[in-house]
Amino acid sequence: MGRMKLKAQTEFALFNVMYEDGTQTSNRKVPVHEINGLNADECIQAVIEAQDAEIAERSGKQRGPIKSIEKVKARKAE
Repeated sequence: MGRMKLKAQTEFALFNVMYEDGTQTSNRKVPVHEINGLNADECIQAVIEAQDAEIAERSGKQRGPIKSIEKVKARKAE
């Protein structure tokens, strides 16, 4: 029997995105390695805008401009 290949483990940071038209998307994943220290906000927005462009291309529905991006707070383990 062959060995299973190990899958690449990618860590993500989760963000809630509010758009100028009042719509919101929750738990948008941004790979941690994409976030640079000094200009982290710009990097996060660029990644999310690229995701929006890909979604718009597939669905045919454009997303409005981003109003704000908020990091999702970690849940407490019970």
